[in-house]
Amino acid sequence: MKLTSAIAIYFIVWWVTLFVILPLRIKNAAETGAAVEEGHDAGAPVVHGLVWKAVVTTIVASLVFAVLYYLLANNILQTLDLPFVRDMPKI
Repeated sequence: MKLTSAIAIYFIVWWVTLFVILPLRIKNAAETGAAVEEGHDAGAPVVHGLVWKAVVTTIVASLVFAVLYYLLANNILQTLDLPFVRDMPKI
């Protein structure tokens, strides 16, 4: 796998993992009993914890990428095994 392909795949895995991690540990004003100021949404998180979520996302994405890289590097999984690649018309 080329370096640019590896970086692109890691980038995609990281963003997908971030969207999985984002809803975790969210507490809104109604759940915490905090007062909601005028003009603020009551469902908005009181503490978002983005630093924690970025660290967890990086760790999980690195593990997922390592497994994916191992499978591709050792020919356990090949790109031609994927149905949308296999069924593409030949040019």
